[in-house]
Amino acid sequence: MNSALRSPVFARVLLAGFVSDSGDWMLFVALPLVIYRLTGSALGTSLAFLLELAPAVLLAPVAARLIVRFDRRVLLVVVSLVQAAAVAPLLVVRSADQVGVLYGVIVLQASCSAIFEPAKDSWLPELVPPDRLVSANALVGLAQNVGRLVGGPLGGALLAFGRLDVVVAADVASFVIAAALLWSAPRDARSGQEDAGASAPIRGRTGVLHALRQAGLRTTFASIGLAAAAQGLFLVLFVLFVTDTLHGSDAEVGLLRGIQAIGSIAAGAALGLFSIATRPRRLAVIGAIAFGVLSLVVWNLPAATTEPWPYVVLFVLVGAPGLLLATGYISVIQTTAHDRGSAFAAYGLVNAIGQGLGLVAAGVLQPASGLLPLLEIQGCLYLLAGIVMIGRRGRRTAGSPQLVGGSERNRPAPVENGAPPSTS
Repeated sequence: MNSALRSPVFARVLLAGFVSDSGDWMLFVALPLVIYRLTGSALGTSLAFLLELAPAVLLAPVAARLIVRFDRRVLLVVVSLVQAAAVAPLLVVRSADQVGVLYGVIVLQASCSAIFEPAKDSWLPELVPPDRLVSANALVGLAQNVGRLVGGPLGGALLAFGRLDVVVAADVASFVIAAALLWSAPRDARSGQEDAGASAPIRGRTGVLHALRQAGLRTTFASIGLAAAAQGLFLVLFVLFVTDTLHGSDAEVGLLRGIQAIGSIAAGAALGLFSIATRPRRLAVIGAIAFGVLSLVVWNLPAATTEPWPYVVLFVLVGAPGLLLATGYISVIQTTAHDRGSAFAAYGLVNAIGQGLGLVAAGVLQPASGLLPLLEIQGCLYLLAGIVMIGRRGRRTAGSPQLVGGSERNRPAPVENGAPPSTS
C-alpha cells in the first residue's frame, strides 16, 4: 500500500490538521448561530460569512512573504497558538452590543487561516515522496471532512445546551494540541539553505502576481475561480432549493448539507489509503465535470420527483468529485509552481474572490431571475471549470518541478521516517 501514511512525519501533520479542523468546525457552526441569536438579523449572519472571505484577499501578499521568509513549521506553530488566543474573547460575549467581538474573532481566525493553509500546502511536498503526493492531499481532504462530521454536530449540540464556553475551550485545546504536533515535526527543509529547489522562490519570480501569471498555472487559477463562483452560488441557493423547491425542513437542509462529507470521505480513503495512480490535472478535470453533471441532475430532478431519498443518494455522491477537484488543484500547484507559498496564497485569493462574487450574484440576481436559472448556471460553471483544465498547460519553465517517470526532479528530498531532508 503506497499511502502517504507510511511517512510518520506526515501522519503527525495530518493528525494536527484533523484536531484543528474538528475545533474549527465546532466554532464555524456555533458562531453564526450566536450572531443570529444576539442580533436577530439575517444580514448580520451573512456579514459573518463575508468577513471570513476578506482576509484571504487582503492578506494574500503578506502570506506569500511570510511563507518565503520563515521556517514553515515554526510559522504553522505560531499561527496555531495565535488562533488559540484569538478565540478566548468569546467567553465575555453576553449581549448584542458585544457582537463586534464575534466579528473580530471571525476576522482574526480567517486571517490566521489565510496564512496557515498556504503554508501547510506548500510544505506537504517535502514530507512525502513524489509518488505519494496525491495520496497526501487526499488524506488531508479526508481528515478535513471527518473533522467536519465530528466538530459540526458537536458544536451545534453544545450550543443548544447554552455551552458556548465549552465550544471555546475545546477550540483552544484543539489549536494547542495541533501546535504541539506540528512542533514535533522536523524543521523546514529550506532552513539554512540558499536554494531548496521548487520549494524556494526563484529570484525575480516571487509573489502572488507572478504566481497568477505563471504560464503553467494560469488555466488552473481560471478553473479555480469558476469553481469558487459556483460554490458561492451554492451556499445561498442550496437552502432555497431545499426549502422552496423540495419543501424540506431545516433538518433536511442540515442532513443534505452534511451527508456530502460521506462521499468526500470515501473518495479520500480510496485515493489516500490505496494511492490510486492518476495525474493531478486529470483528477481536477474528472472532479469538476462530475461535480457539474451531478449538480445539474439534482437541480432538474424536481421535475420528476421531490421524494427525499434520491436527493440523499445524490448528495452523498456529490461529495466525491468535490474532494477529487480540491486534491487535483492542490497537487497541480504543488508540482508546477515556481514558488509554492505565493501560489497557494494566490489560490486562497482567487477562491475567496470567486466565492464572494457567487454569494453576491445569488443575492442580487435570484429575486429577478428565479431559482432554477441560477442553479443551472452553477452546474455549468463546474463543467466550464473542468473544460478549462483540459486546455493548454503552458510551458514548463526553469525552476518548476518536473515529473519524469512517476518521479519529481529539481526539488528537495522528502522527509522520511522522521529524518531531516537531504541538503545535497
